[in-house]
Amino acid sequence: MDQAQVMKREREDWSRLYHKMLKGLETMIDVQRWVKDIKELAEEVNTTIMEVEGLVLMANINNRVTNTTNITQISEDLQYIVQSDMDK
Repeated sequence: MDQAQVMKREREDWSRLYHKMLKGLETMIDVQRWVKDIKELAEEVNTTIMEVEGLVLMANINNRVTNTTNITQISEDLQYIVQSDMDK
């Protein structure tokens, strides 16, 4: 009888260990999926950031062109005013 109980206990111990290992493997698989999902999200965020950088750069270039045009127009207007005053 004692031998049967020892064998039963050993089988239960192995069974517990097996299930514990399965749980550990499932956890590792879940973590790998999470890492994969995070990596995909990071790539999407990186793409979005690059697009925003491009838009900011274009806005900056457009702003410089507008400023240059405005400064040129102001200069031309001032020259016209000065010339008009000198002609009087």
